[in-house]
Amino acid sequence: MPKMKTHRGAAKRLKRTGSGKLKRAKAYKSHILTKKSPKTKMNLRKGTLVSEGDAKRIAQLLPYK
Repeated sequence: MPKMKTHRGAAKRLKRTGSGKLKRAKAYKSHILTKKSPKTKMNLRKGTLVSEGDAKRIAQLLPYK
């Protein structure tokens, strides 16, 4: 079998945690920030984990990560 290729778009957006879970950035932080409250913008800065259902599919895109 040839080596599998890593999906470069997914590799740039996702990181693995120490326990092997996938970490992602939150959406809605790029523009139209004036109507969002400071508390909302503060919470959007933090990363979050990929949901369990999506993690199985996304793990196939990142075979070596």
